[in-house]
Amino acid sequence: MKVAQKVFVVTGGGNGIGRALVLALLARGARVAAVDVGEQALADTALLVPTGADRLSTHVVDVTDRAAVEALPAAVLAAHGQVDGVVSVAGIIQKFVPVADLTYAEIEKIMAVNFWGVVHMSKTFLPHLTGRPEACLVNVSSMGALAPVPGQSAYGASKAAVKLFTEGLYAELRDTPVAVTAVFPGGVATDISANSGVTVAGADGGDSSGMVQTTAPDAAAQIVAGIEKGAFRVVIGKDARMTDRMARLAPRRAVNLIADRMKSLLAPAGREKVGA
Repeated sequence: MKVAQKVFVVTGGGNGIGRALVLALLARGARVAAVDVGEQALADTALLVPTGADRLSTHVVDVTDRAAVEALPAAVLAAHGQVDGVVSVAGIIQKFVPVADLTYAEIEKIMAVNFWGVVHMSKTFLPHLTGRPEACLVNVSSMGALAPVPGQSAYGASKAAVKLFTEGLYAELRDTPVAVTAVFPGGVATDISANSGVTVAGADGGDSSGMVQTTAPDAAAQIVAGIEKGAFRVVIGKDARMTDRMARLAPRRAVNLIADRMKSLLAPAGREKVGA
């Protein structure tokens, strides 16, 4: 599906991959409804649009609020007249601690944003997408859904749920005009830690795996390419591609390798400095 002249709803449009995707779609001639929980973040995204500002609308919505999401299609249709694609990017990570050190409330919040947000968006917009001549539903999972990262077990579980949910939607929608794509980013240079309210001790905002991080614009470009190809999966970054291969060929070895590389984030001295 060519993105030019199509209308896309993008969650997480106020920062990171979501913002980069909003800008990339606009640059390709699409109309975009950018969705985010942060009003100022959306305003900052709008300021970055050099041309095509008339093709952008912004919507302050918390994707964990089902009623608010269910009211969103009317606002998007009023602004753009149709909906051809929905891309759920919004997500948060947890603080880097073992499951035993997480509260139930923290786990529930991760699931509410990462999984239920995707469910709310998918179920709400599917009737609009299935009525179009061609459409797409794109849900952003994570490399963490392919193999676990210690200290991110709840996050990984939420993204694994997104993976299976999206693949299930693909199976159910094969005979419809809706192309369904699951996206698996590896390390991407964004402010997801700060936006999640998480401070990672000793990581300096970087990736502890030693891999070079993908830029948000590069990740967005790969997602756009996946949309236009109707791809089943988009795996972003050398780290994600390596994890994907290892998790399938040698799952236990993959788990041990990642655990060894990331164990410093769970060191007792570091854990005392990690804030939520």
